[in-house]
Amino acid sequence: MPSMKQRSAVLSLITVICAFYLWELIDSGIIGTFALYGIDLLKVTNEWYRLVTVALIHDNSSALPIHLAFNMIALHSLGTPVEALLGKAKFLTIFFVSLIGASISSAMFLGHNGYSIGAYGAVFGLFGAWIIIGRKIGAEVKSTYVIIGLNFVLGFTIGGVDWHAHLGGLITGGLITKLLLIQKK
Repeated sequence: MPSMKQRSAVLSLITVICAFYLWELIDSGIIGTFALYGIDLLKVTNEWYRLVTVALIHDNSSALPIHLAFNMIALHSLGTPVEALLGKAKFLTIFFVSLIGASISSAMFLGHNGYSIGAYGAVFGLFGAWIIIGRKIGAEVKSTYVIIGLNFVLGFTIGGVDWHAHLGGLITGGLITKLLLIQKK
């Protein structure tokens, strides 16, 4: 019997996140269930699961799912080569550790009534990972710096973007990738 090709972790994540978006369109109350709150509220409620579930929820205030689309395109574009080079387990480690680092960074700066949604903190972790991997294999990473810079400029320009999560994810993704690559030797 021929072996079935395993689905990539990247495509699995995209599928799960998009499924949650469809759920969100039917029941927008799940935003309140899964969105990330500030650190003080997390401490009081003990709802630490929100550090991860924040990636499942995306802005649905527009007829076009622009927030979701940008997150999923970036996840696919960055995650696919990272997973191909490091494998599924290390890719998932980078994604989830970056997500938690991004969420902690975000939660530290969210006001009492503020909340954060989206997977872009983890995606920025993949930007950090790609910079570390690219340097190690001799790939051109200058364009990655430009894309990161443009994302930060856009975030400050259009507003409503959680740059704390982006920065936390970027730093965490770079650091965890360095650790994983050291461990590989």
